[in-house]
Amino acid sequence: MSTPYPFTAIVGQDDLRLGLLLNAVSPAVGGVLVRGEKGTAKSTAVRALAALMPEVSVVPGCRFSCDPASPDPACPDGPHEAGSGVSRAARTVELPVGASEDRLVGALDIERALAEGVKAFEPGLLADAHRGILYVDEVNLLHDHLVDLLLDAAAMGASYVEREGVSVRHAARFLLVGTMNPEEGELRPQLLDRFGLTVEVAASRETDLRVEVVRRRLAYDDDPAAFAARWADEEGALRARIVAARALLPQVRLGDGALRQIAATCAAFEVDGMRADIVMARTATALAAWAGRTDVLAEDVRQAALLALPHRRRRNPFDAPGLDEDKLDDTLEQNSGEDDDPDPDGPGGGGRPPEGDGPDTPPQGEGGADDTPAQSVPEQGGEKEQEPGKEQAGGGGEQQPVRAGEPFRTKMLSVPGLGEGAAGRRSRARTEHGRTTGARRPQGALTKLHLAATVQAAAPHQRARGRSGRGLVVRRDDLRQAVREGREGNLVLFVVDASGSMAARQRMTAVKGAVLSLLMDAYQRRDKVGLITFRGKDAEVVLPPTSSVDAAAARLEMLPTGGRTPVAAGLLKAHDVLRVERLRDPSRRPLLVVVTDGRATGGPEPVALAARAARLHEAEGTASVVVDCESGPVRLGLAVSLAGELGGTAVTLEELRAESIAGLVKDVQGYSRRAA
Repeated sequence: MSTPYPFTAIVGQDDLRLGLLLNAVSPAVGGVLVRGEKGTAKSTAVRALAALMPEVSVVPGCRFSCDPASPDPACPDGPHEAGSGVSRAARTVELPVGASEDRLVGALDIERALAEGVKAFEPGLLADAHRGILYVDEVNLLHDHLVDLLLDAAAMGASYVEREGVSVRHAARFLLVGTMNPEEGELRPQLLDRFGLTVEVAASRETDLRVEVVRRRLAYDDDPAAFAARWADEEGALRARIVAARALLPQVRLGDGALRQIAATCAAFEVDGMRADIVMARTATALAAWAGRTDVLAEDVRQAALLALPHRRRRNPFDAPGLDEDKLDDTLEQNSGEDDDPDPDGPGGGGRPPEGDGPDTPPQGEGGADDTPAQSVPEQGGEKEQEPGKEQAGGGGEQQPVRAGEPFRTKMLSVPGLGEGAAGRRSRARTEHGRTTGARRPQGALTKLHLAATVQAAAPHQRARGRSGRGLVVRRDDLRQAVREGREGNLVLFVVDASGSMAARQRMTAVKGAVLSLLMDAYQRRDKVGLITFRGKDAEVVLPPTSSVDAAAARLEMLPTGGRTPVAAGLLKAHDVLRVERLRDPSRRPLLVVVTDGRATGGPEPVALAARAARLHEAEGTASVVVDCESGPVRLGLAVSLAGELGGTAVTLEELRAESIAGLVKDVQGYSRRAA
């Protein structure tokens, strides 16, 4: 077994270390989600924490790690009698992104359940992680239904497996840690709220600290055992401190004054529901125990707010997590009152963690100061609107970006037919979850039994198999897999006209608002998105296909306009991107969304060239829609003609709104009426 990197040897990352340690002291805090760029010791810290966790006593031979002092009466391996157990290290179980539902929650032997009435249950990762750590790397890439199962088990402390009327329940209490890189896509706000704490991590920009990181990592890689031995004393001291804090935790008193500050803070920041209040209370209590105190101070409440509230402030997918610390300080000050604080002169904390975790910790200060700065939007005060027709005169000047209009709920656009792509919420597809539409022989492991079809397949053979009792004699060849229909996520590729004909301020504001609305819809439907823009003489892939809708919104916000309208270049660039994506992810079907007024300019016969480029997409059966941005009293209908060449449909900006009276087909059809 490889030697893990010592927890106390991690340089900086104060909030990360504190969030993990608080959950080790009090698992009731609800786990921690670690957000940050690649290479910031997220996984290293989680794996290092396992070595600090106290040993657990388990019932010998129990696959579900029952506590011998109070065994689970519903344990599938039970019943167990209370008595002595055996001690072992707390486990760290890693859930891979590609795990199946059965691998997570466990699986029943359906054949034995039907034929013998026996609950033959094979435990999953939730059972393995009971009383230990469950670590999910890249949790934002995990299928939504698996995240739901995971968080439900974490909240209830138990896992339930239901298969055709046969159910198994077992305890599943664990320290849940998820890591993610926001550049690869966000978690839904509902799922973010289920994590107790969230910490943001970033690499330090201080030279001395970066040097120390490299020095320690090289020393560890050269001789892991010797490096770990040098930190053994610090690791032992930290382990003892965790044990002491756990023992002190039941004695910590959460006074009325601190509780009022918690409630006032959650109300002031308008967080939804009551989970934030409860998590803050548990976190503040754990902070006091970690500091060796039996009373919760204002500094504990402040630190708890900084860990428990930022991710609960998101109102839509494009809001950046964060907290106004000045507002936080004002709220705490206004609600300080005459508290029963035992130590009014205690350190104000300023939101920093209690004392360091190891005597050899480098200088502090880089943790929260390295947050990636928000993208700024250029000043628009001196911007001059381009006069109509100027874009035809040799390319036109580039204009400053304008802000997007207010987003709105869009009508649903979906790809026709039945796909087999990644689970999502857009187009019809064969999936593991959804309504049952038929049955087939299983290909590989049976995951969803079609009971009626299985019984029907086994019934004709009962006499030949010598059936004599009431039980049905079932063989593996009789088992039938349920065929289910649900929804898949698609690749939504936006091709946006950023030319001079689109550049008038109010018009481009409306266009950006429409694209932003479609991006929000793509986020909710779990799509991948890509963004191509065309203007001047060429087209540019502003954002290659990604799961990060936030990144697409940021690129859209900074999009400059001006120049000619090379529609053909945009469509050809989209054709190249889709060709590569079909090789990379063949099961994910694309939806092409072209946002333009259709007024192609530049070069010889630009309209005819755009039509030929569009027919390339039509020939490959790419589902497409053209958002017609043409406005004014004189309309040429070029966007509608372009939609016909693409084999798709055209909608105006008004028709795109969900509340619009105008009708819009649910599927973006490759209309056959052209051939009729």
